Amino acid sequence: MNTLRRCTEKQEWDEYALDNRGHPLQLWGWGEVKKASGWKVDRQFLLNDELKIIGAAQILIKKLPWPFRSLAYIPRGPIAKGENIEFFLDLLSEHIKKFYRSVALKIEPDAVDFNVPSGWVRTDNFILPAWTISLDLNRPEADLLADIENQTRRYIRKSDIETIKIKKINSKAELEKCLDIYHETSKRAKFALHGDNYYYDIFDKLADNSPVFAAYFEGEPIAFLWLAITKEVAYEFYAGMNDMGRKLNANYALKWYAIRKCREWGIDRYDFGGIIAGGVESFKNSWAKEDTKLAGTFDKPLNSTYVIWDKLLPSGKKIIRKIKSIIRI
Repeated sequence: MNTLRRCTEKQEWDEYALDNRGHPLQLWGWGEVKKASGWKVDRQFLLNDELKIIGAAQILIKKLPWPFRSLAYIPRGPIAKGENIEFFLDLLSEHIKKFYRSVALKIEPDAVDFNVPSGWVRTDNFILPAWTISLDLNRPEADLLADIENQTRRYIRKSDIETIKIKKINSKAELEKCLDIYHETSKRAKFALHGDNYYYDIFDKLADNSPVFAAYFEGEPIAFLWLAITKEVAYEFYAGMNDMGRKLNANYALKWYAIRKCREWGIDRYDFGGIIAGGVESFKNSWAKEDTKLAGTFDKPLNSTYVIWDKLLPSGKKIIRKIKSIIRI
């Protein structure tokens, strides 16, 4: 009989996640980041009859306004294969319902094809978008470059010769300057940010699994690109440019540098972190001949308030904005 076991040891958790192609958002450090910003974290292993670990899921639980109680969420997980997934999701749903009384268990698998057990529903109320650009880093560099649009290739070459220097950020003082750029970017593009401590937490708690690269001009940073990485995937977290960075098209050289660096590190795949219409959609689409659609977002309703959560809330824009501000990554 399959059973669950809560994991309380970082080394045990990360060793399993890293050895079994887990996504960076399933690493221990990401759960600690979310815990510091108000989420509960429940890390569960799936055990077989011989008590061998055959699956893992880092579950984030966020308190919600009445009457929903909470939302349970597994970002880019769970980590399991084949028929184990069905057993695992059934056990996790029972566990969440019993201990957290959540409105639903939401999953967004890191997979193109994903079959969920009976009782689950596909929903458009996503946290992470399903559409993305995903580059196979096992392909030759020349092939990756050939798939990039001509204008983007020109910008890469042009920004390379504008005396831009790119390096990995290694200190909080350097990160602080990148966050200054991020604040400037958010004001220009009109999107909300977490408080700075949230980003310092990521830098500390994900550590080597979350490199930040910055482009410099005349000794000052003008653009940055922040990743979360495992052997399986490099996942884009955040990026920003100041006015000089925009003038020099620094984001082109910076992204190409990060892609090449991840390929050099032996990472299999580079994920652009999602595509949302109206953002930097055209920029991202210029890096590949086709985009990738992941399986999407699935909910397991766990109580009667799910109908309100899934069907009625989207019609109230003020309410849904409030909900999304609570649960955003």
